[in-house]
Amino acid sequence: MSFQSFNEAWFEHLHGLLQQLRAAPKAASPESDGALLDLVHKVRTHYSQYYRAMSYTARHDVVSLFTARWSSSLERSLQWVAGWRPTIAFHLIYTHSSILFETHIVDLLRGARTGDLGDLSPAQLQRVSELQCRTVREENEVTAELSECLNSTTSAVVVVGAGLEAAENVERLRSVVEKAENLRFRTICSVVEILSPQQAVEFLVAVMELQLWVRGMGLCHDRVRQNLREF
Repeated sequence: MSFQSFNEAWFEHLHGLLQQLRAAPKAASPESDGALLDLVHKVRTHYSQYYRAMSYTARHDVVSLFTARWSSSLERSLQWVAGWRPTIAFHLIYTHSSILFETHIVDLLRGARTGDLGDLSPAQLQRVSELQCRTVREENEVTAELSECLNSTTSAVVVVGAGLEAAENVERLRSVVEKAENLRFRTICSVVEILSPQQAVEFLVAVMELQLWVRGMGLCHDRVRQNLREF
């Protein structure tokens, strides 16, 4: 299976998982927590499959990950090292937490617990902040390594269909992509481990909705541009 076929099937399955998460029970109980954890495990497994596919492709055709013909122009414009930027996860957490906190602020001030992302404990917020600092540091290190790799030869920045002439540089580029993929996957897993089952589901819904929205808008925009060219 080509990566393009895999990518299309992966996003289709992602949409199905999103529907399952949206329909998941929200009331906190041992039974519902168990069901939520099962769903979270499914999503983690799904993302791990993408990580393995990216790593495999990086070993066999790393340049194709940067040209990314299977992605829309919008997706490519937002990419960091052939994928999404890990620190986006923290923007999603803080944004959704703030919105939910403001929505339930009266109840929270009265001592009620909602159990959602707007009800993060001080300990959870501290762990999220510490994880964010580590992720920013690793993200910057990968960015610097990619920049060094691309600047190491005069032909570092390649166009569609071209290759990196130096075998050593290709190997370094593969290593950078695998580090970036590893950081993306670890960030998702580490955030989920900090959250309760309900909060983890809400976080994953936010991540998946963003990915699917960007992809959908990008494909729609590309179709419109293609139709205008053919008009």
